[in-house]
Amino acid sequence: MTKASDIRTKTADELADELLALKKEQFNLRFQRATGQLENTARVRQVRRDIARIKTVAAQKAASAAKAK
Repeated sequence: MTKASDIRTKTADELADELLALKKEQFNLRFQRATGQLENTARVRQVRRDIARIKTVAAQKAASAAKAK
């Protein structure tokens, strides 16, 4: 699980990269669940929440950048 304070220190490019990686992991976890191979079911929830954290921080950074202009 990633902390919001750790996410806030990253740049927009790093956030985009991490978001992409988490989306891929989420897809793989959904696939594993559908085929009955998923062992750690709690990871699905963790990934979903990490994606939400990253999207929230990215939106905040975008809003503050737009406000600064």
